Amino acid sequence: MTGNFDNILAKHEDSGGMSLTKHLESVSKVAVVIARHLGMDENLAYKGAIMHDIGKTSPLFQRSMHRGYNPPPDFVFRHEIASLFFLSLFAENERPAIIDMIVAHHKSVYNDVGRKGLLDLDGDMDCFGRHSEKFAEWSETALQILEFFGIKTHKISIEEAENNYEFAVEYCHKKQYKYSKWKGLLMAADHYASALEEKTELSIDKLFIKPDLSFYNRQHKLYPLSLISANDSRRHTLVTAPTGAGKTDFLLRRCKGRVFYTLPFQASINAMYDRIKNDLKDTDAQIYLLHAASRLKVENGKIAESILQRHIGASVKILTPHQMASVVFGIKGFEAMLTDLKGCDVILDEIHTYTSEIQAIVLKIIEILKTINCRIHVGTATMPTVLYKKIFELLGGKNEVYEVSLPDEILDSFNRHIIHKVSDFASCNDIIANAIGANKKVLIVCNQVKRAQTFYEIIDGIYPNIRKMLIHSRFKRCDRAKLEKSLKDDFNTTSDACIVMSTQVVEVSLDISFDVMITECAPIDAMIQRFGRINRKRTEETIGKFKDIYVIKPPEKESDARPYEIDVLQKSFDVLPNDKVLEEKTLQSIIDKVYPDARFFNLKYSGAVFENGKWLIRELCHKDKSALLDVLDINSVVCITQSDIEKYKQNAAQRMELEIPVNYKTVSYNKLDQLTEGSRPFIVPDIAYSNQKGLLAELAKPVNY
Repeated sequence: MTGNFDNILAKHEDSGGMSLTKHLESVSKVAVVIARHLGMDENLAYKGAIMHDIGKTSPLFQRSMHRGYNPPPDFVFRHEIASLFFLSLFAENERPAIIDMIVAHHKSVYNDVGRKGLLDLDGDMDCFGRHSEKFAEWSETALQILEFFGIKTHKISIEEAENNYEFAVEYCHKKQYKYSKWKGLLMAADHYASALEEKTELSIDKLFIKPDLSFYNRQHKLYPLSLISANDSRRHTLVTAPTGAGKTDFLLRRCKGRVFYTLPFQASINAMYDRIKNDLKDTDAQIYLLHAASRLKVENGKIAESILQRHIGASVKILTPHQMASVVFGIKGFEAMLTDLKGCDVILDEIHTYTSEIQAIVLKIIEILKTINCRIHVGTATMPTVLYKKIFELLGGKNEVYEVSLPDEILDSFNRHIIHKVSDFASCNDIIANAIGANKKVLIVCNQVKRAQTFYEIIDGIYPNIRKMLIHSRFKRCDRAKLEKSLKDDFNTTSDACIVMSTQVVEVSLDISFDVMITECAPIDAMIQRFGRINRKRTEETIGKFKDIYVIKPPEKESDARPYEIDVLQKSFDVLPNDKVLEEKTLQSIIDKVYPDARFFNLKYSGAVFENGKWLIRELCHKDKSALLDVLDINSVVCITQSDIEKYKQNAAQRMELEIPVNYKTVSYNKLDQLTEGSRPFIVPDIAYSNQKGLLAELAKPVNY
């Protein structure tokens, strides 16, 4: 159904010029499916979805949808405010939910970052007068569209429209501190329908499919967790086991519904996506991957499949805690994330590898997940006892938590590394030479991108004919995807000598198994994860066989220790054995020596909107960004090279491939040019990027344009 209103647009001509009726139809269908899944009123969801954009009928909005329109400097028109003028078409008990679905699906109603929320504009200008211009004319079209969708209407006078507006303003002023499930429903439906456009109807049957996880009931004596029953009536799970013990399978066997699977790094969630996608390929399960480059990762799939990745209703969604952090800080869209999470199984894997800041976020996430009826399953190779106890307490203690660990005699079979302490990188020259001479695969891990690049140059000069790779986070996304694939499919499987230089991106859940590691000292929990990339393959023949890991002494300068703290590095180095086997059964005691006390970042004064079981944000409000996310060491902005400018401007579909994710601090002080298109990337000179080494930050300066 499209009606006779094709000239009334919901999207700009440059974005395809979708008609308003087609958009409302798509959003309403998705909203009904979401409401059905969540046990909410489907009829009310339908009405709110039809109403949410009806204000776009105004000629003030319509003229902005056409090419060549330049709004006057003081022009302000929020279509969601104009949509409120028709509230009296509905029963009074229906209006609160309908207002929730209309008024804040783009802007926070109060303290919006651009001061364009309903309560902001109501206090700053004649908001009703501005938005009701020519109402007698365009309201007739709006009513016809509503009739078309089965909404019973009557003529709305300008006085009635103003009463509806005032009703909504008063309603919003009275809002309490909590979140709106109706706003979450509408935002999720709107984002989904807007992304898929004409394909919405084709994909809607893929929403909310409960995955068939029976594949993971497989058993094998090499994977001891596979022999332990997952059938326990307690709601939540805490599993402690070494890499290769079958932890992933066990965590998935504990799940009863849709699954959110979190891991710390992009490389690790890419690997987990590939694994689960392959495991469940013969089922109807929809596996989504949520990170900035997820569409790039699934580029070989159907177009609709790649668009779906960041939207609601996956059977299994794989992501990092950063993507879930919106629920902690009330960032725009957090209600939609909560809508998607509600009642699901959430796996928090490798939680011990997180920084103190991310650990604090995860603890807060656990608090919130419990309030929306999630089942929470935590997996770790080892974690500080103080963190374990905190999570155990948050999850509800012994009556709510199924605890699983392995006895010492089984842990002994996972001993696989001999640790050697060395003074510096130069002292490893003979080690590398001997390994290459013995046809071994060498993995070298640095804590900073710059040092990884420097050592890569040194290695390349010494071994020009040996196959090698450098991998870290600051490559173009298209190049990073190729490197990850080559690492897993080529370097990991070769029988010839090779050298891979890396940063922390290889630490978690990347299924590679090398012969020798040389690593800079890192916090003990991170190092244990790194060690898992050596002698990883577990077979009858490899049990009892050991391979060498060389750990470089911590630096003396704080700047050289970043992103870690020097005292943590020194403690971690001190607790490691030297020229001896690292015993799995001792890991808990040595990690507790490094972290005897809580090291959790204090979120109370850092923008968290949930504390002691209560929301600290007004309903229908959200934040543009969190103060805490500004201090986290995450890739929060992107760059592109100077030679990619025209491709970036002209081909929106290719933009993601060209972007280089970086921390804002890396480029913020360099006074680089910045585009207004897409993700507003900073422009780096071509000389500041290498296909082999990635972004060369020291050359990313305007003088090199």
